[in-house]
This record gives sequence, C-alpha cells and structure tokens, in this order.
Amino acid sequence: MDKIQGKGLLRFTTAGSVDDGKSTLIGRLLYDSKSIFEDQLESISKFSKKKGSNEIDLSLLTDGLRAEREQGITIDVAYRYFATPKRKFIIADTPGHIQYTRNMVTGASTADVAVILIDVRNGVTEQSIRHTYIAKLLDLKYIIYCVNKMDLLNYRQDVFENVKTEIEKLSLKLNVKNYSIIPISAKYGDNVVSKSKKMEWFVGDNLLELLENIEIQENSQNSLTRFPVQYVVRPNNDKFHDFRGYAGRLSGGKLTVGQEVYILPSMHKTKIKEIVKYQNYLESASDGDSIIITLEDDIDISRGDLIIPINELPNISKEIMATICWFNEKALQLKVKYLLRMQTAETKVVIDEMIYKIDINNLDKNYETKSLSMNDIGLIKIRTANYIYYDDYLSNHVTGSFIIVDKNTNETVAAGMIQSF
Repeated sequence: MDKIQGKGLLRFTTAGSVDDGKSTLIGRLLYDSKSIFEDQLESISKFSKKKGSNEIDLSLLTDGLRAEREQGITIDVAYRYFATPKRKFIIADTPGHIQYTRNMVTGASTADVAVILIDVRNGVTEQSIRHTYIAKLLDLKYIIYCVNKMDLLNYRQDVFENVKTEIEKLSLKLNVKNYSIIPISAKYGDNVVSKSKKMEWFVGDNLLELLENIEIQENSQNSLTRFPVQYVVRPNNDKFHDFRGYAGRLSGGKLTVGQEVYILPSMHKTKIKEIVKYQNYLESASDGDSIIITLEDDIDISRGDLIIPINELPNISKEIMATICWFNEKALQLKVKYLLRMQTAETKVVIDEMIYKIDINNLDKNYETKSLSMNDIGLIKIRTANYIYYDDYLSNHVTGSFIIVDKNTNETVAAGMIQSF
C-alpha cells in the first residue's frame, strides 16, 4: 500500500455482482461501528420480521427505496456517511445488475477507493472484471476486494486462495498496483470491523482497519490549476454597487491574489484582484475550494469560461479521443448530433469514429464494431462545433471528463474520460 500524506475524509464506493452482499456489508460496517440510530435499528428490525426473518437484515440500512426493500435488491446509488474516531467516510453503494453499470460509474466518479465484493462460490465474474476495469479507468487510487460469504463454505482457506489467485491475475492484466484481498462474511461480521476467530489463518487487516489507514494523496487527482466559471456575481445594491465576481469551484492546483491568469476562450490576460470565500478575503485558494474571484481588469466573462494560470495552458481543439461508458438503451450512433457538457461549458458534437469496444469477458479490443450498446465501454473520436479546452483525465479529473447528452430528450447517454495518445 502506498503511504502518502494525511488521513482525511475517505470516499469509497462498493461494487459487485447481484447478491454478492454489498448492502449487507455496508449495513454491517454501520452497525458494528455503532454508526446507526436506535430508530433506524428498530425500523429495519420490524421490516426484517415482516419478511419472516429472525435475524436483522442489515442490507435495509442502504436499500432505502421501497421498491428496493420489496425486491431485496439495490436499484439506485445510496450514499451514506459514517465516522470512527480515526476517520470520516462517505460510502456510495451501487447496484450489481448489469443494467445499472452506469450507476456504478456515477458512484465511483467521486470516490478514492473501490470496495469490490466477490462471492467466494462464484469467484471472479464478468461483473468483477467490469467493475475493476471501471475503477481503473476512473483512476481510483486503491481497490479492496472482499471475498464474501466465507461462512457458506465453512471459512475454508483453500477456496479463498483459489479466488485470490483469480483476482491477482485480473489485477496484473489491468495493471492494478494498489489493492488488498480480504476474506469476509458480511452477514456475520467476520473480518469486517473485527478479526474473524473462524479465519485465524488470515493475517491481514480487517476491512475497517484498512479503510481507516489507507492514505490518499491530496490534490493527486487534479494537479493542473483550473477554475471553471459557474456564475457571474453582480449584487446590484448600494453596498456592492460595482462588484463583479466570478463564482466556481477550484479544480486542482492553487490560485493567489496578484497572480497572472488567462481567461478562456478569449485569451485575455489579467490578474487576480481578490479571492473571497464565505465573505472572508483570502490570499490564496486550493483544489476543491468554492470561491469568488474578482479581477483587476473589466473583461466580458460568462458561465462556461475558464480561468487558468498563464503558464498552465490546457489543450485546445475541436477533436478529442475519449473512453466512454454508454448509458442509454438506444445505441450510440455515428455522425448524429449530441451535446457535450464539460464543467460548465456546452457544445454540439458528433461522434466521428468508433475506434474500438472493450470486450469485458477477456478485455480484448474489438476494432470491428461500429457502435456501443448500454453499459458498453469503448474508445471514440469526437468532433465539436466549438473549440474546447481540456486536459487528459489523469492530469485533471474535472477538465478531463464530460457527459454526452441527447439533445432531443436531454437524457445523459454517456460519460467520458479524455485520453491523450
């Protein structure tokens, strides 16, 4: 495991095939770490008894929708917050059905770590490969493989070792370097919050220990300084009669008062006059700060413009190559007009070329296919109506990612990560 800097808030997502026990695992984490309220516990106890079970069904803590509870599956992405004395966490519990792969992409897009569950009886499945590929594609910094339901096979070490070998082969093929493999029983809590007495042969950390001690480098995802303008602030009152500021969230790097910057797309050069955060005037702002910037010169700036340091110019083009995950039931169509939304900017686009589609079963690249169906992943070439300013996804997750929208229905049909070759 890479030991980098500081233990702050950790965002992690869960993934796995249907019935691998994702919701039960999160319920167990919340229950054993004493992070649920008495009324929540009473509610799921009553619902468990209503279903005819003498045991508390901990999956109900995250399966919050009525339809989910009735069907016993996760449909939507469920976000949960909990904390231990060592760390605070935000969990995104994502569905396991293949038709909800897009939900896994959504849940993982803001995560630092992926917790991928694998049923010990089934080993590595197509969904295991798919979820590992997505975690790698989205540049998650760490993957924890939880080999679940060990209780159903009497906690046998030999069966776990066979699955572990499959996972190691997959990780090697996808060049996943930072990962751990833990045998668990989410239902009974083995190796979740405390060490399992039934698997004393396992010498590693339990899941909570691992989550508490994983160290994620701050600002590692967004090394380049980018400030997409979300809103132009003009109070138009007596106190701030001439105030004009530009609100947004700094994505990567650092901005300081007096720093020279470019405004894109106009390429006007100016200097930062003030940085305001919650009515406090700052000398500088860092990655993730939501701020208002004022400038020394009166320049025409609107939503969708980009403010950057003069020595950190992004790529500028009307053509990009990107890996996308297709979300829509209607297949991708070449030469059809879509909308591309990146940060706060929007432009019309057409998908000029289908380079290849990833075969999730063997991770081969299929160069023959000319389209993508729902949940497919592939590399495409896009042509935009206007020049766009972008970075490679690995350099900056915000200015290197986008969504594609059907301009007729306003449905999000794909999410993409820009690649440089």
